[in-house]
Amino acid sequence: MENKKHQLKILPEYFEAVTEGIKTFEIRRNDRDYQVGDELFLNEFDIEKQEYTGRREKVTVSYITDYAQKEDYIVMGIIFT
Repeated sequence: MENKKHQLKILPEYFEAVTEGIKTFEIRRNDRDYQVGDELFLNEFDIEKQEYTGRREKVTVSYITDYAQKEDYIVMGIIFT
């Protein structure tokens, strides 16, 4: 099965933490059937202006768990590729 590519909004404070290597995970509703190996395109979104900033990072899902999460939510480990 081929890995999927997902375009996702991410708020500036979280985007910055990802780019700095501090935040190495994403918590999301599993409404897209995320799988290990999928590519996430994290598109920084300014919620006050209601627009994308143009900043973007590509990461790959390296691990998935639903341990201690709300129903239908997962934690995805992410790595830069």
